[in-house]
Amino acid sequence: MRVHKTLGIQCIVVVILAAVGLSCAHVRDGSGTTEKLFAGPGVPQGWMVRAWDDVSKPGPDGAQWIVDDSGILHGSTPRGTWLISEKLYGDFVLDFEWKLPERGNSGCGIRFPGAGDPAFDGLEIQMVDERYNEGRDGPDKLTGSIYKALSPTSQVYRPMEWNHYRITAKGPRIIVVLNGTMVQDVNLEKHTEAIERHDGSAAPPLNNRPRKGHIGFQELSRGEGHVMIRNATIRVLD
Repeated sequence: MRVHKTLGIQCIVVVILAAVGLSCAHVRDGSGTTEKLFAGPGVPQGWMVRAWDDVSKPGPDGAQWIVDDSGILHGSTPRGTWLISEKLYGDFVLDFEWKLPERGNSGCGIRFPGAGDPAFDGLEIQMVDERYNEGRDGPDKLTGSIYKALSPTSQVYRPMEWNHYRITAKGPRIIVVLNGTMVQDVNLEKHTEAIERHDGSAAPPLNNRPRKGHIGFQELSRGEGHVMIRNATIRVLD
């Protein structure tokens, strides 16, 4: 009987601990803490809307990103914005699903500072429908690229469908997996060439980009549609 009572008590304790764990907003595992980025409907808390070409500037008048009742984040109307985190992140695994309209253009910025263009002063993992510029963009500007720096190893973007990014940043190493295919595995230290900004001036080479900064999502889609993002989580490694 003592054995059965002991086992019964242990089972009750396990159930209680499991329930407590499930109720937490953060899930602890052996590799860090996983955080849901957009917890509830409405204007995202802990995020700021900024101009697409310089995140030190406010976005266009009235621009808002909104999470709907199903948990999907919708890009801004009007276009031309970044939604950037108030928090700073260094080493992490960022995981999310995303969908673009025809001629959609977005991007995931990582480790960028509080001023300047995330694509050139941090890193931008591109998210774009090839029709955005009527097919004129080279592979270094298409989905899966580190924008204007490194082309993806393969093009596995699914137009007008949900896509899945898993972006790992650990020190100088950046790994990007798109729809189950690794499209970037980069050691930033090996890339010392300057990158050209939109105005033709030089941006820092990849080896000089920050190792910690904001993360964010861009809205530059043409037409009536906008980027949609769901199931976004980040697991902090540092």
